[in-house]
Amino acid sequence: MKNLITNAVLLTLPGSERPRCAGELGKVGLIRDGAVLMDGERIAAVGLKDLVMRHPDARKGRIFDAGGRVVMPGFADCHTHPVFGAPRLKDFELRARGKSYREIAAEGGGIVSSLAAVRGATEAELTRLLQEQAQRFLECGTTAIEAKSGYGLDKDSELKALRAIKHVAAGGRLDIVATFLGAHAVPPEYKGKPAAYVAMLIRDVLPAVAAERLAVYVDAFCEKGYFSPQESESFLAAGAAAGLRVKVHAEQLSRSGGAALAARLNAVSADHLDCADDGDLRLLKESGTIAVLVPGSNHFLGLTEYPPARRIIDSGVPVALATDFNPGTCPCWNMQEILSIAVSRMRMTPEETLAAATINGAHAMGLGQTHGSLETGKVADILVMDCRDYREIPYWFGANLVAAVFKRGKLLHHTVELQA
Repeated sequence: MKNLITNAVLLTLPGSERPRCAGELGKVGLIRDGAVLMDGERIAAVGLKDLVMRHPDARKGRIFDAGGRVVMPGFADCHTHPVFGAPRLKDFELRARGKSYREIAAEGGGIVSSLAAVRGATEAELTRLLQEQAQRFLECGTTAIEAKSGYGLDKDSELKALRAIKHVAAGGRLDIVATFLGAHAVPPEYKGKPAAYVAMLIRDVLPAVAAERLAVYVDAFCEKGYFSPQESESFLAAGAAAGLRVKVHAEQLSRSGGAALAARLNAVSADHLDCADDGDLRLLKESGTIAVLVPGSNHFLGLTEYPPARRIIDSGVPVALATDFNPGTCPCWNMQEILSIAVSRMRMTPEETLAAATINGAHAMGLGQTHGSLETGKVADILVMDCRDYREIPYWFGANLVAAVFKRGKLLHHTVELQA
């Protein structure tokens, strides 16, 4: 099946070999009066309309007229926690009454409060809920996500969550990269015994995850009150030995050693980094680790401090943006909202946010060679946005400007008719 989009303001975001750093992050590959030709699941030609129309297959399929709208790659959301049973509305109310994240967690809220719903749900129920979330991501322009477990925190529930991710990924509406986040929090039955819990994960759960090929990545929440650098390293190193790549929740609530650990383990990404210092950034640059920033969590938690995006970008560490979609601290699946927060609160430019949410997000999931930009041979995950200037995407905060979503060359969602 061949599809052609014409009369487009293209954001191609070219350059697939490695994630963008420093000044490179601000280059969007703008082409006015552009076109994109899709042949099956792949992009066959992209560029100026007059040049693309010379392709021998340009007139052999269906033609969509973008009408001067922005056309860009699908968003690659590289940090989400989408497998859960219910929203954490009690946490939300307690924050409104002045309780902090740590205080809520100490009173039985936070991550651990999501356990009962996940443990009590069947695999089929978790799959259905995740399918609903996947559709919401798609409608907001996200075509690939990294999806973490971490709300079951025992063998059966963690495997159940990862199998739900595998089922939904097999459906093909989203590309989903699975992460085993067993070391997310210490469950009640191991209270005060994080090392024993990590030992159980390594002994009982990791072998099953590896045997069933349920995850690509392994992740740990390296933070005071959760897992120490030593406990995190034990779990992550075991995951790496089992064939998983490493990610780390690092320096979110305090400077706890997660960034240095990520660098030492050559992690693909270190996520959050609110409290990272210049020494941490030097280590991350040397290791090639991507900084995944999730300012939506800071916004929803009502924090006044945000990840130091400008300092991280200027240090030469590649930056990606993600939603951190989860039931407690960021119930937001709309990457456009995250871009808006990144511009307003972290002083990233619109161009930097777009690159961070597409090509760099794809690299943070290991998909940079196939996703995240509009280039010949890449997967045809393409958005038509209902605007004519790409700066409108972060400008209209709270809006969903997605007019059409092409996933692997198929039109899966649209809100306007693209006249041919």
